[in-house]
Amino acid sequence: MKVFITGASGAIGSALTRELLTHGHTVLALARSDRSASFLHTLRAEVVRGSLTDLSILAKAASECDAVAHLAFINEFEHYAENCAVDRAAIGAIGSALVASSEGETTAEIAAVEKTGDKAFVISSGTSLLPKGRLALESQPYDATDPFGALRGPAEDLALSFASKGNGVRVSVIRLPSVYGNGSLGWVALMLSSASENDVVPYIAEGDNRWCAAHARDVAVLYRLALENGGKGGKGGKGKGSIYHAVAEEGVRSKDVAEALGKKLGLPVKGMRVEEAQEVFGVLEANALGIDYPASSDMTREELGWEPKERGLLEWLGSEEFEAREVPGWSKADSKSS
Repeated sequence: MKVFITGASGAIGSALTRELLTHGHTVLALARSDRSASFLHTLRAEVVRGSLTDLSILAKAASECDAVAHLAFINEFEHYAENCAVDRAAIGAIGSALVASSEGETTAEIAAVEKTGDKAFVISSGTSLLPKGRLALESQPYDATDPFGALRGPAEDLALSFASKGNGVRVSVIRLPSVYGNGSLGWVALMLSSASENDVVPYIAEGDNRWCAAHARDVAVLYRLALENGGKGGKGGKGKGSIYHAVAEEGVRSKDVAEALGKKLGLPVKGMRVEEAQEVFGVLEANALGIDYPASSDMTREELGWEPKERGLLEWLGSEEFEAREVPGWSKADSKSS
């Protein structure tokens, strides 16, 4: 199958590109910059130039493929509402194109195509959008009372709306945890930025809040499984499409993460009051560092047969795969990391 990927040069996207090519699929990847295009060519992906705001390019690429994995998201806290709107517009353009190409319809942006039947559309969301403080399940809706859930959660509803009966499109929503590995740090990046500036690895309060987590390569496998067989409205679905959790570890204590990072870097750890952390990181980032969001992936594993195989977060932080010196802006690792 031919898969169109947005965000293909990122940590999950590049792992997914390799995963799909290894399993005999072909990849059409969206690239905004020359650098991304060059990198994706080295992975043997076909490249189309454009950005998330180029809706006609997204629609055309989607209509030419059997499936789409939408991973790109503009991660800027200060423009979060606007970026969520960009995300929904992209999902709308891609979903409409897949429906049209599956049904053989013609729209203003999509040339007439022959009916191709089964199509797959996989979008990305987050486990952090769910109610906090208890184990979150795939069957639970996002928390519309939470500012982040209220802004980004509707993207789930929009994507699933394209899975209405009989239109030939399988839709999957993959909720992401803190994703690490293959160039990604997840929430660890917040701790690392403070360690770089203050020689201390922080956590919030007693550090008992939990982060669900997964390695980028394990997450990429889940995206492939969803593209191949997901979105059929299983236990995690709402009767139209399916919701999956890319969770390898249900809940890792943030203090344990800080201690593992401190050991790796040779730095002390420190519990911070929320107010103190807000001064250091900013309000949104500090609140994110203290979030308690364990999540289950039992339904996901049962429906798709997903079995994470990579190192857990704490083991990864102590391994050679994690090298803080490779993180932009980090300068102390050369002398303090093991």
